[in-house]
Amino acid sequence: MSWVLSGRRVASTSALDRPSWCPVTANHYILIVLDSCRFDTLMEANPRTLQRLGAVERRWSYASWTSPSHYNLLIGLLPHQSPSQVFASEYYKRDFVRYCERLGHDGIEFRSLIPSLYLPTFLKSLGYETNAFVSLPVLNPATILNHDFDRYELMPAHNDMEAMLDRMSFSDERPSFYLLNVGETHYPYALPDEDPSEWPVISGVHGVFRHLDEQVVGGRLQAEEEPLAFDQRVLDRLRARQVDAVRYLDRVFARLFDIVPANTYITVTADHGELFGEEGYFGHGPIHHDKVYEVPFVEGKLR
Repeated sequence: MSWVLSGRRVASTSALDRPSWCPVTANHYILIVLDSCRFDTLMEANPRTLQRLGAVERRWSYASWTSPSHYNLLIGLLPHQSPSQVFASEYYKRDFVRYCERLGHDGIEFRSLIPSLYLPTFLKSLGYETNAFVSLPVLNPATILNHDFDRYELMPAHNDMEAMLDRMSFSDERPSFYLLNVGETHYPYALPDEDPSEWPVISGVHGVFRHLDEQVVGGRLQAEEEPLAFDQRVLDRLRARQVDAVRYLDRVFARLFDIVPANTYITVTADHGELFGEEGYFGHGPIHHDKVYEVPFVEGKLR
């Protein structure tokens, strides 16, 4: 008895040794989350390499901060289009059918996730190897998100997507799923080679990160932080740093596109947006504002 994945036939000694779903071909699937990246930030950066996947859409996150948004992503609910004149239940079913294209199979429906309602569990049942590399400490391996992953790692640095690529590998014998939580676009919007002493320091925001992971923002003392002042010139500079981070990441995407196999489907989005002074808000989380829910979305195979 045998089953076929990625165009290669693999011997199986019993029905228990093979996945319940056996397509002739299966896509590797990569879900990349640019943490805190606003839709208009990405459009201003105009990442040409990333747009090789397709046209960038404006979509809406189901949540305004990292943890609940990633939970939604991992139950298969990617940012939505907010269509009118459509029942929510119908939208879920219709949107989930896109996994047929993402995974390379025609028979996937929303009910396919039942009873687990968790994408890594579902993908493992299809024979996938499941992997996650996360940048933000709130997603660390001790959280409930780390369920049915073969490998789940908190990266040593919060802002180094390229280091994730060094950990990725793809088998001809079974498809892989990768979740990449990318931190360059998250406060302090820092690039890997940037001196931490040059990072912006905002009271409260900086302190939260210091307590979660001393290495995330250099471990400076709370006493060194500047008081939060909604100086729009400062906030505009912070948004410019996020734009620069997207431009930098486009070069990392070029390397990613070079190393993935041809049968790889990639989805790139954000978990939520970010406020840079609009109506007196900064950041994300306990904020109800369009810009904290508005996110970029692009997906496809390389052209």
